[in-house]
Formats: sequence, structure tokens, C-alpha cells
Amino acid sequence: MQIEVHPDDDIVARKAASVIVADLRSAVAARGRFIMAVSGGRTPWQMLRVLADEGLPWERVHIFQVDERVAPADDPDRNLMHLRESLLDYAPLPPGNIHAMPVDAADLSLAAKQYAATLREIAGTPAVLDLAHLGLGPDGHTASLVPGDPALDVLDADVTLSGPYQGRRRMTLTFPIIDRARRILWLVTGGEKADALARLCNGDRSIPASHVCRDHALILADRAAAERLGRNLKMEA
Repeated sequence: MQIEVHPDDDIVARKAASVIVADLRSAVAARGRFIMAVSGGRTPWQMLRVLADEGLPWERVHIFQVDERVAPADDPDRNLMHLRESLLDYAPLPPGNIHAMPVDAADLSLAAKQYAATLREIAGTPAVLDLAHLGLGPDGHTASLVPGDPALDVLDADVTLSGPYQGRRRMTLTFPIIDRARRILWLVTGGEKADALARLCNGDRSIPASHVCRDHALILADRAAAERLGRNLKMEA
């Protein structure tokens, strides 16, 4: 696991965008396409807005969601709304390359299986993402893999449903498909994440985030989130 600490969330977002651009160009050159799953959060939306301005082969890019709240399509809690506002309204992604989690389906269990099938159709069997972008909650959750939830124990499916968390059920990718990603890109900003980030970096298995594979993982953190990591970490420009 590699860790970079940057002065603020804006620089974290720009660095993350540059990492994605490099991985995207490499994946397209090697395999003809780039498959990414994105999470929600304020800094990620900044990252995606920067990414939208890049002259990239968008027709070769597929965007999946790491997780989504079970809510109506126009609900502001939906990650998809922010994804549209920050990336999809600006980048010329073909509509068929945008794979929204079907959280408005009548049968959510069936919908989760169908989303897993779409992942296999695009990313192979088993599905392998080129990049999985993750965030980190103050309680140590990532994606919608939250403390104490049965979704933590799902190892035979790539997509599952969580129980209620902060008032909403969620659809989420599971540990197995996240762990298979060629790169896992963490964005962690804000002082409220400092304790969770220290526990993640120390491999504290009592938090869900520490169960994510550490191979091919890059953490981009701001100074506030990294305040408990010690003085031996290099501050990036």
C-alpha cells in the first residue's frame, strides 16, 4: 500500500485525476478499454470534474458505481446525481458506457445479480476492474461495507445489498471484486477521517476498510486526514 499526503483536498483531487488519466491511457493501449468504479463524496466529485476536462478516449471508458443508496432517481442522496453533475454532463461518454446501479428496481436482490452480470459482460469472468475508487468513513467503512453489516461476509457475489445505514439501504460492490481491481485508489480528506485512516494504514482488522486488499492500493490523503500517521510520511507538493 502506497500513501501520499498532500496539502489540501483540491490537490488530492487533481492528483487522483492524474493517476486515473495515466491508468486509463495505459489500459486502453493494452486492452482497448478502461473500466472504473467510482464512489461518492465531495473530493471525488472534484476529481471527476477535473477528469471531465481531459481530452481522453471516452468512447473506450466504462463507468460503474461502487455503491448507491436505495432512493428515487431524482433524490439528491443518490451518488448518480453528483456523478452526472461532475462528469457525465461534461465528458462525451456514450450512454451505453454508463452503468448505474439499478436501485429503483422492484426486486433489489434480482437487480444486484443483474448488475453483477453486467460487470461480467463488460469486465470478464470474474469481473476485473481497471480501477476501483474508494472513500473512507469516520467509522471505518468503505463502499457501503459498514461495521456489523451482513454484506461484509458476502464472498460469493460481486454485488450485494446492505442493511439500513444512515437511513438508507445500499447496493454495493463486495470485497472480492474490489480486491481484484488492477488499482485501488483511496481518496481520504478531512480531519474527521484521521482516526479511521490511521487504523486503515495500521491494518486494524476491526474496521471494514482494512479488509480491502492492500496490493495495488494507493491512498491519497490531505494533511488533515493524515494528522495521526506520524511525521515520517513525506508531504507531496
